[in-house]
Amino acid sequence: MPEKFDIIVIGGGHAGIEAALAAARLKKKTLLLTLSVANIGKMPCNPSVGGPAKGIVVREIDALGGQMPITADATALQFKMLNSAKGPGVRALRVQSDKILYSKMMQDVCLHQENLTVLEAMTTAVNAENSRVTGVTLKDGTVIHADAVILTTGTYMAGVNMISDEVRPGGPDLEETTGDLSESLRRLGLKTFRLKTGTPPRVLTSSIDFSKTQREPGTDAFICFSKTTKSILPFDQQVDCYMTYTTEQTHEIIHRNLHRSSMYSGVVKGVGPRYCPSIEDKLVRFKDKPRHLLFLEPESRSMDTTYVQGFSTSLPRDVQEEMTHTLPGFEHCIIKKYAYAIEYDAIDPIQMKPSFESKIIENLFTAGQVNGTSGYEEAAGQGIMAGINAVRKLDGKEPVVFGRDEAYIGVLVDDLTTKGTLEPYRLLTSRAEYRLLLRHDNAEERLIGTGHDVGLISDARYEEYLRNARDLQELKTRIQEKVFLLDDPAVSDYLQKAGYETGMHKGVRGDELIRRPDIRTADLMRLSGEDIDPALAEQCDIDLKYEGYIQKAKREAGKLKAMEEVKLGTEFPYDEVENLSLEGRQKLNQYKPATVGQASRISGVNPADIAVLAAFIRQKRGRS
Repeated sequence: MPEKFDIIVIGGGHAGIEAALAAARLKKKTLLLTLSVANIGKMPCNPSVGGPAKGIVVREIDALGGQMPITADATALQFKMLNSAKGPGVRALRVQSDKILYSKMMQDVCLHQENLTVLEAMTTAVNAENSRVTGVTLKDGTVIHADAVILTTGTYMAGVNMISDEVRPGGPDLEETTGDLSESLRRLGLKTFRLKTGTPPRVLTSSIDFSKTQREPGTDAFICFSKTTKSILPFDQQVDCYMTYTTEQTHEIIHRNLHRSSMYSGVVKGVGPRYCPSIEDKLVRFKDKPRHLLFLEPESRSMDTTYVQGFSTSLPRDVQEEMTHTLPGFEHCIIKKYAYAIEYDAIDPIQMKPSFESKIIENLFTAGQVNGTSGYEEAAGQGIMAGINAVRKLDGKEPVVFGRDEAYIGVLVDDLTTKGTLEPYRLLTSRAEYRLLLRHDNAEERLIGTGHDVGLISDARYEEYLRNARDLQELKTRIQEKVFLLDDPAVSDYLQKAGYETGMHKGVRGDELIRRPDIRTADLMRLSGEDIDPALAEQCDIDLKYEGYIQKAKREAGKLKAMEEVKLGTEFPYDEVENLSLEGRQKLNQYKPATVGQASRISGVNPADIAVLAAFIRQKRGRS
C-alpha cells in the first residue's frame, strides 16, 4: 500500500461510496477506509432509495455522475412514482431495494474502481499540523498520510445501541465503534454533539397475513433514476409493498410501558429525528391520532423479512412482541430482529464551508450523517459534493456550490452550513422555496453541465443529453407552430372528451391546447400521425403547462442571485463594520458565511444588518 494518498475517505456508507468514487474517477489516488468490505453500501434502516425530495436528490446525483442511481435501478424490487396526480414540483421516484444485492453491487464497484484502494481498518484519529490535514491514524497505530481527508462515518462515531435500559457500545447492529475518532476531532477544535436515530423490528414475511393489510403496488411504467439505465425489472416481476395501521390495543401497550423506553427513561441523551420519530414518540406528540400508518417493505428476495416502516422503537423485547402482535395481519407474526435505538457523535455542520470543507482544519471535508443529516440520499448527495470539492481544492480550483434554486443538494448544503441543525436533518419539498425549478424531470437539464465540466460525465453521455435537449426544443417549436383544426372530427372528439369547449373556433395552436388540463402532447401529436417518445412528450407537457409559473420562480430566484455572488470568506472583518446589531455581529463572526446571500439566511442577522454589510462592501471596493 502506498505511504501517501491524495485523498482518504473514512467510512464506506452511502456518503463514503460517492466521495471515494468521485475522487478516484477524477484521477486522484484514493483510499477508502471501512470497518468491513461487507458493510459497503449497507442499508441498516429502510431498504429503499428515493421518496419526496430525496428521489430528486438521487436524480441530481445521476446528473453529476454518481453511483447511487445506477445501483438503485439495477437492484430495485419495485419502482413507484409518488405524487403523480399532483404538480411536477412534488413528484418523486421511490424504489424498494433488494438490500443484499444493493450492497453487493456497491462493493463490487468500489473494489474494481481504478485509483481506489479499499482497506478494512478502524480509524482512531484525523491528524493535522498547523490547522491542515496530514492524514489519519489507524487502530493498530499505522499512520497514513494524505493531502485531504473526507469524513463519512455515519452513525459509527461513539455509537451506542439501546433497547430499553440495555445499553451497549456499537454502531448499527452492534458493529465496532470508537470514541477515539470524535475525541481527535474535538482536540482539533471541532464541535461535536449527540444525535439519536432508530429502526423498527424486522418480521418474518411468511408469518404475516397480508389479507388483513392494504396492497401497495408499484407504477406500471418505465421509470428510473439514472439516464443511463436502459432496462428495469418488468412490472409483473416487481414485488408489492403493503400498509397497515396501529390499533387501540397497540397504543395501550405502548402507553403502559412508556417508562421502559430508552427515550423516556432517561437513557437517550441525543436528539432524535423530528420527521421519522419512534412510535412511542408519535403517541406522545400526536395524542389526538387514533392510529398511525405503517408501511410493510420487503428487504430482499433472498431474505424472508419485512421492514415495518414507521414502527421504530427502543422498548424492551417483550413489549415489542406484545405490541407487534396487535397490528392487523401480525397476530401470529415472528420477529426476526428486534428494534433498537442508536446514539452517536455528529459534527456541528455550521463549522463547514458550503464546499463541505472544514472552516477550522484545511482540507478536511465531511459528508453524510456525521454532518447531522438522516437518510441514504442526503448522505450520497453530500458525498459526491465532498468528493468533487476535495479534488478541486487539491487542484487549486474553485469549489462547486449549488444555489437553492439550482438543486435540492444546494438547499441541503445551505440549510446545514447556514442554519445548522440540532436534530437529524431530513430533506423535505417544503424546505425548497423554488421547488418548481427543482423537479424530478429536469435534474439533468440543471446539473449535467456541471457534471461534465467537473469530469464525471463522459463526452458521449453529454452529447446524448444535448441531442435530447434539441429534440425537446424542436418538439415545443412544432407544437407552438401547429394549428389544430376543430372541424377535424378526430381533433374535435378528443377535445370534447377532455372537457374542452370548441365554441366558434376554427383552429387552435397546439401550445394553447397543451396549457389546458387533460390535454397531452403525446395525444395531439398522435392525432397528427406521429408517435412521440413518452418521456419527451411528458417533458414538453410540463414545460408548456407550467411555463408561467416556472418563469415567475426564475425571476424571484434571480433577485437573490446578486447577493449570492458577493463573497465574504472566512476572514471578513465584521468587527470593522459599524452599526451592525450586536447579535448580527456575533452570528456573522460565529458562522462565517460564504456570501451575503448566506448571511441573510442566518437566524439573528436582520435585514438592516445586511444593508449595513452591503454598504461596507461597496465602500471597501471604492477605496480599493
